Amino acid sequence: MYLLHKFNKRYLAVNLDPVLACNLRCKMCYFTDADYVKTLKGQFKDNDLELVAKSIFKRALKLQIGCGTEPTLYKNLVRIVELGKQHNVPYISITTNANLLNEDKIEDLLKAGLNEFTISLHGVTKESYERFMKKASYEKFQNAFQAFAKLKLKYDFKVRINYTFNKDNFYELKDFFNYFDPKSFDILQIRPIQKIGNTEYNDFDISSLKADYPKLIAGIRKNCIQNKIILMAPETLSTLEGENQSSFIFDYTFCYISPNKFWKEGFNWRQETFNEYSKKIGWSDMLFSNAFKSKAQLRTLSNRLNYEIEFN
Repeated sequence: MYLLHKFNKRYLAVNLDPVLACNLRCKMCYFTDADYVKTLKGQFKDNDLELVAKSIFKRALKLQIGCGTEPTLYKNLVRIVELGKQHNVPYISITTNANLLNEDKIEDLLKAGLNEFTISLHGVTKESYERFMKKASYEKFQNAFQAFAKLKLKYDFKVRINYTFNKDNFYELKDFFNYFDPKSFDILQIRPIQKIGNTEYNDFDISSLKADYPKLIAGIRKNCIQNKIILMAPETLSTLEGENQSSFIFDYTFCYISPNKFWKEGFNWRQETFNEYSKKIGWSDMLFSNAFKSKAQLRTLSNRLNYEIEFN
């Protein structure tokens, strides 16, 4: 990473929230905390987009649009993708609940150069989906996936489903492929509930699933193999207790940007470049010194949840 930085190469995962809002109130999300939602205000002005891109996109290995809010609420979303491509960002992805997407909007993003849609999902059936994803429409969600399947015949892009499970929506996963067309998506990520604030649903104990988890996941894995879908899931729930090696570099590659935050505190992105600010804070020296730290020392700097990634 030190060498990548010194030679002006790409190594940042830029995570951009262009608007601090969401159209849904998912029970496992902090948007069900009314007090917290009051603190989330703002969106990037159109003329700021050019400055954002100029300041950081040339160091981005990946541009992730939508990190904790709903990016499809932003009217100039296509422009962000266009700017990413203009600055030669290798991979551009959007994380969305898909309720505001239709075929035309999806195609506009693909024409701009989008590489991947990551779709949040908290329930397989209509009843479960609309119970956990309040204000959402199961019909609109399924319509988006019908559009994905159609547009995959014309464009080269990926669709990732990100399924967050708890003990109340876990077992319906066994019927997943009865509800979702495997031609409409490429990656299925299954991950357990996490505490991410004051959420309406707050039962984080999934210990009762440990015995049944491997068998259910084995069935999903079989379907994924048959349909050439990548499965990303822990092999067992005990796997989550292991050490995540990527945590050692997370804090040095993760770059979060929103209307009220831009990477590191004090970065005047409208007036100074990434390189200028990095030099001012001694970023290069820190990366160099970390090369000589032990794992124990690095471990104290970051503690990330481990997910086993399984590629079929």
